Amino acid sequence: MSSNVMHPTVAPPINRLPLWVIILTCATIAGVGMGVRQSMGLYLTPLSADLGLGREAFSIAIAISNITWGVTAPFIGAVSDKYGTGRVVMFGAVCTVVGLWLMYSATSDIDLFVSGVFLGFGVAGAGVNSLVGAVARAAPVEQRTAAIATLGMGSGVGMLIALPYTHVLMAQFGWKTSLAILAATALIILPLAWPVSGRPPDRDAGIAKQSFSEALREACTYRSFWLLNAGFFVCGFHVVFYAIHLPSFVVDQGLDPMVAVIGLILVGVGNLAGTYLSGQWGKRRSKKFGLSIIYIGRSAVFLGFLFLPINEATVMLFSGLLGLFWLSTIPLTSGLVSTFFGPAWMTMLYGIVFFFHQIGSFLGAWMGGRVFDATQSYDIMWWVSVGLGVFAALIHLPIRENEVPGRGMSETPLEAGT
Repeated sequence: MSSNVMHPTVAPPINRLPLWVIILTCATIAGVGMGVRQSMGLYLTPLSADLGLGREAFSIAIAISNITWGVTAPFIGAVSDKYGTGRVVMFGAVCTVVGLWLMYSATSDIDLFVSGVFLGFGVAGAGVNSLVGAVARAAPVEQRTAAIATLGMGSGVGMLIALPYTHVLMAQFGWKTSLAILAATALIILPLAWPVSGRPPDRDAGIAKQSFSEALREACTYRSFWLLNAGFFVCGFHVVFYAIHLPSFVVDQGLDPMVAVIGLILVGVGNLAGTYLSGQWGKRRSKKFGLSIIYIGRSAVFLGFLFLPINEATVMLFSGLLGLFWLSTIPLTSGLVSTFFGPAWMTMLYGIVFFFHQIGSFLGAWMGGRVFDATQSYDIMWWVSVGLGVFAALIHLPIRENEVPGRGMSETPLEAGT
C-alpha cells in the first residue's frame, strides 16, 4: 500500500468543540496560571524575613521568572502555532508545580532564583500569551477581539480567586505549606490541556501561507510593530511592580496586610470591567487610541500615590481604578498584532511583543526591591511609573492601524487612525 494513502482520522478536540468551550477552557487555564503569578507578591515580606534575605533577593527571583517568561514566549508561541496548544499547556502546568515546590523548599537566594526560572516556564506555557493564538484562530474575524477579551477576563477571575485563596492558606498554614498546596492546585491545569489539543484551521482565506522565518522577517521590518513593543514594555513594568510590591508598600504605611489583599482583589474586579470594555472598544474604534487612554489613566493613578494621603480608602480606590487599565491592554495589543499580520503565526508574534512586556516586568520587579533597599521608600518608583505611562501613551499614536502593506489579507483593516 502506498505511503501516501490518507487514513481517516478523528479531528483533534480543538477542531471539534464549540467555540465557547475553547474560550472557557483557555480562560480557565489562564485564570489558574496567571492567578498563581499574581499571588506571588503576598510572599515577599514573610519569605524574605524567614530566610533572612532583603526584599531585593525575592524581587530578583520574580524578575527572573518574568524575563524567563518573556524569553520563552516566542518559542512557546511557535510550538503552539505549529503543533497545537495542548502540549505547551501541559509543559506550563508541570513547570508551575516544580517552581512552587522549589520555592517551598528554598533556603537561599539561589534556590529562589531557580524557582523563578521554573515559574517563568510555567506561566509561559499556561498564561495568556500561549493561548491568544488558539482563541484567535478558533474565533471568526468579527469575534476575535471580543474572544481575546474574554480570555483576559478569565485571567482576572483567576486573580480574584487566587489572592484570597492564597491569603487564607498563608493565614491557616503559614507561607511554606501554602506553597505546597498551591502546587497541588496548579495540577488542575493538566486535564484542561485536552480540550485545546490540536491546532484549529485558519479562518482567513486568500493569504499565502508563511514559514516561521518569513513571518518573523515581516514583523521585524514593520515600524508599527516596534512601537507596539515599546508600549507593551511599559505595561509589564507597571503591573509587576504594583502586584509584587503593593503588599509591602501597604505594610510600610502602617496598614493591615489585608488591605493589600483587598486592593489586589479590587484590581481584579476592575480588570473584569476594563477588559470587557477594551474588547468592545477594539471591535469598533481605534485600538491604538484605546491603548493611549489606558496608559494615561495609569499615570493618573500613580500620581495619586504621590500626592494623596495613603490609607485604606485610597489604596482600595487606586487599586480599583488601576484595575480598569490592568489587562485591558491585552485585547487591543494582541488585536493589533492580528490586524498587522493575521492569525497564522499570531502566538509567536504576540510572544515577541510579550518579550518586551517581560523586560519591563523584570525591571519593575527588580527595581522596586532595589530602590526600596537603597532609599527605604517607593517614591522614585511611583515617579518612574508616571513617566513611563506618559511615554507609552505617546508612542502608540504613530502606529499605522492596518495590515502590513502588500499582504493581501482578506480582513478589512480598521480605517480609524490609519
